[in-house]
Amino acid sequence: MTRLNLLLTLILVVCALSVVTSQHNARKLFVELETEQKLARQLAVEWGQLQLELSTWAMHARVEKIASGILRMRVPDASRIRIVLPADSVNSNVIAGATKP
Repeated sequence: MTRLNLLLTLILVVCALSVVTSQHNARKLFVELETEQKLARQLAVEWGQLQLELSTWAMHARVEKIASGILRMRVPDASRIRIVLPADSVNSNVIAGATKP
């Protein structure tokens, strides 16, 4: 009977230690998950800021201001503008007013 009690006590201690170990691992993984989620939130905020910055840099008024001011570009006269359509497109013949033979 004493041996059985000793064996059961030993099994109980091993089970208790395995429970403690698994709880410790679970908590460690949870902390790591929280850290990664925090990083993901920070990256999402940074992505939003970059998207906003990109839209600010690409604003039509800003591009036009730089093109006319710094690069001294201007819109050409209407008589100098040519529209080039692809030759293999069926729609190009219709748009250009030509008919296909």
